[in-house]
This record gives sequence, structure tokens and C-alpha cells, in this order.
Amino acid sequence: MATSPHTLSSRLLTGWVGGCVWYLERRAVEESPHKFIHLFRNINKQWITFQHFTFLKRMYVTQLNRSLSQQVKPKSEPAALSFLEKASSQAKAEIYEMKPLSPSSLSLSRKPNEKELLTLESASVVEGSVDVGKEPKDEKQWKEMKLRLDELPGILARLSKIKLTALVVGTTSAGFALAPGPFDWSCFLLTFVGTGLASCAANSINQFFEVPFDSNMNRTKNRPLVRGQISPLLAVSFATCCAVPGVALLTWGVNPLTGALGLFNIFLYTCCYTPLKRISIANTWVGAVVGAIPPVMGWTAATGSLDAGACLLGGILYSWQFPHFNALSWGLREDYSRGGYCMMSVTHPALCRRVALRHCLALIGLCTAAPILDVTTWTFPAISLPINVYISYLGFRFYMDADRKSSRRLFFCSLWHLPLLLLLMLTCKQLPAGGKSDRREPQG
Repeated sequence: MATSPHTLSSRLLTGWVGGCVWYLERRAVEESPHKFIHLFRNINKQWITFQHFTFLKRMYVTQLNRSLSQQVKPKSEPAALSFLEKASSQAKAEIYEMKPLSPSSLSLSRKPNEKELLTLESASVVEGSVDVGKEPKDEKQWKEMKLRLDELPGILARLSKIKLTALVVGTTSAGFALAPGPFDWSCFLLTFVGTGLASCAANSINQFFEVPFDSNMNRTKNRPLVRGQISPLLAVSFATCCAVPGVALLTWGVNPLTGALGLFNIFLYTCCYTPLKRISIANTWVGAVVGAIPPVMGWTAATGSLDAGACLLGGILYSWQFPHFNALSWGLREDYSRGGYCMMSVTHPALCRRVALRHCLALIGLCTAAPILDVTTWTFPAISLPINVYISYLGFRFYMDADRKSSRRLFFCSLWHLPLLLLLMLTCKQLPAGGKSDRREPQG
């Protein structure tokens, strides 16, 4: 066998011994990488086996101690079913199809047995319970709201807050009637209709902006836009159809000053008061200005100018709104807080009560100023004093007690206080000297 000059064995050994050594060295050199990889794999297998061993050891410990293992918590049994659900479940198992009785099988002479009567009564009771049990399930299902023409007037009335609009029109009429001079029916009707349309427009836009917040309040969650009874496009279209002719009637049918006041009041209510309700408690004062403008509009519609009497009427309406609204909001604090509105009753409860009492007392001073400004006679402060003192007393009780009972009494008193006060002013109206009319002709 020839020896290789490149190996150590070929240089040191000769013959068959050197050939064997050369063969073994060659095998070792060729298989060394494979052995290294095999050794690495064995190490990995040993490490995986160690992990398995750890897992088996953990399983063994948990088998010995059952409390260490994560066991599924058994599901609690459902609460006891209501009486109607039990009756309905029993009815499904007990009621069978009954064959109709033919008239020939019933004899009029034979009276039914007591067992038959009891069976018929029990069957009717069970069938009635099944129907009653099905009604709540049907009510919980979603139903598509379809607008019907016969329901549209009622929906639009709620969209325009018809009660609030009636109050606005009533105070406007009082301002028109209290203005000096003869009563002009045509101008009054134009003022009446124009103010009502402007109020409907402002209230509709207000509801359009407050849909996401009204849905969180129990007091406003049933409004038409919240329930989806009408679309927002229809609400905005209705507001536009009310605002444009309303302001036009007040501007060209009455006088430009009244039309400007109507347009300003729509802007103040929709663009200032509505967004301010979620920002600051100043919204209450802005809302009081909005409520004070309608009687001023009535005065300007009759006279064509802003006189001291118009400011007095606006001041009375301004002060009256604080005991009225503060007492109302006191019982709705949870609702306003849930809706995200910033109200005095929620954020500043002590200030809410103080302001209500302060303006109750201010009504006494404003009524005393009415004869000084030649709006009423001196009889008015005397006959209005009892009702003003009474609402001031309720305002004081609301300030001291700070509870729902006192706030409710103050609120309900304010509902009859304002119309009675305006009626007393009308009965004590100061007539112009010499009976001359100082009203301006409406500009057409």
C-alpha cells in the first residue's frame, strides 16, 4: 500500500500499519463536523427532555394538591324565573290542541260540572299568561320607526316644545297689551304668529344640536329626534320653514326693530345658550335674557321703540326665570349630570339657591317700579305684594332646606305666579293722558 506524503502517519509509519492509521485519521477528519452537529442535537434533546421533566413534576404536584390547579368555576344557577315565565313554560308543556266543540254536542238543558268549569278556567288563565309572557319579549325587539302623516302634527309640536312656545307667545302678548295706546288687532296677530314661528324654529334647532346629550337624560330621552321618529333633515327643514316666515312677518309686517329682536333671540338661543350649557353655568343668565326678550318684542311691536316700560317687563321676566328654572333644575341634578350639562344646581348648589332667593326679592322691587315708570297705577304694587312675598318665602325655604320638597313647591308656585302677575299688571295698566295714542303705525 502506498503511503501519503501529506499525513503524519505516512511520514512516521510504513506498511500496513501506516495504512490503517491513515484510514482512521481520514475518517475522523471527514466525520468530525457530523459528530459535532449530532452532539449539538443531543444537547437540545436533553434540554427539551428537562422541560418535559419540569412539566411532569408540576403535574405531579398539582395531582397531589388539587387546590393548586386552575379549575373552571362552576356556572351559577340562573335566578328564579318570574311567575309569568314559569306559567308560560308550564303552558307549553300542558296545553294541547283542543278540538272545537260542535253546537250539536252541547245540550242547553245540561249544566256543566264543576270539574269542567275549573278545567276551562285554568286553561284560559294559562293561555292568558302565555300571551302576557309574550308581550314583553315583543316589546324588547327593535322596530322600524315609520312616519305617518296623522302623527306628524304631534311630532312637530313636541319638536317645537309647544308648551314653551305658548309661554313665549303669552308673554309677548302681555307686552303688546301693556304698551300704551289703543289695541291694534292686525298688528297683534302678526306679532303673535311671527313670535310663535320664531320660537318654534329656535326650539327645533336646539333639539337638533342636543340629540346625543338628550339621549342620556330621562327627561328628554323621548324627544322625536332622540327616538328617531323624524330625520334630522326634516327637523332642520321645519326649523327653516318657521324661522324665515316668522322673521319676515315681524320685520315687514310689524316693524324692523321687532324683527331684529326676533332674529337676535333665535341666534342667542341656538348659538350661545345651547352650546354654553355644556361649558359654563353662565348659560342660566344667557337663557334668562332669551326669556326676557319676548315681552320686549310685544312692547316694541305696539310702540315701535324701546321704552322704559319695555325694559321693566323684560326685567320682570328675567328675574322670574331664576326661581323657576333653579327650582326645576334642582330636582333634575342627576339627569343634568348624566347628560353632561353644566348647571348651577350640579356644580354650584349653594349659588343656585342664593340666586333663586335674590331674584324672588327682586320681583318686589320691580313691581314697585312699575307705577314710577307709568306702566301701571300705584294699585299694582299693593295687590301684587302678597304673591311676591309668598314666592319670596318659598325661595327662602328653598335656600334654607335645599331639598326636593322645597324646590318642588317653589317651581309649582312659579307656574301660577307669572300669569297672575301679568294679569294684575294688565288690570292696573296706566292709561295715557287725554286718551291719545302714541303708538306708531306698523311698517308694511
